[in-house]
Amino acid sequence: MSEQQTLIIHKFNALFDILHEVENLLNFKIKSVNGVDIEILNDKNYLIISKDTNFKIDNQIYINEYPLYLSKFIEIININFLKNKYNEQNNINIGCYYINLNSRVMNKNNEKLSLTEKEAKIIIFLNKFNKPKSINELQKNVWGHKSKLETHTVETHIYRLRKKIEKKFKDNKFISSLKGGYKINA
Repeated sequence: MSEQQTLIIHKFNALFDILHEVENLLNFKIKSVNGVDIEILNDKNYLIISKDTNFKIDNQIYINEYPLYLSKFIEIININFLKNKYNEQNNINIGCYYINLNSRVMNKNNEKLSLTEKEAKIIIFLNKFNKPKSINELQKNVWGHKSKLETHTVETHIYRLRKKIEKKFKDNKFISSLKGGYKINA
């Protein structure tokens, strides 16, 4: 793991004491907190367990089956860390938009737009570069065409994608058509 993952234990001192005893065997750090500063921790490298039933935050683990064996409990924590990491890797941020690569949904301010597989690939490809990409480059990298084909497939897909984005998000500048090709404006 590139960054150390941390289990935050909020107002649950007995649990912290138990895990502190075996901390050197864990593949994550543990930290006990009692304050409200924890509300800013929505990073995917954190999981939170709280004894306070009114406490609600992202990346929180709920345990409601007792008795719970320590090995099972640690397995639940590790599974949640893996889920968070997987979800983080499958969400890309492009300016004020978020795209979930699993569901192919584009989000902006709680508005959602479903994308086709090709539309998602077009956006992801164009987003990798700061300069316009030509139709031939899109044909090769998105469609897998090896030679220059005289089709309007790329133009048609981008036209439809731009219309969808404009209709849903009122944004007619997300994909620009420039002299050198197409470019994402994020």
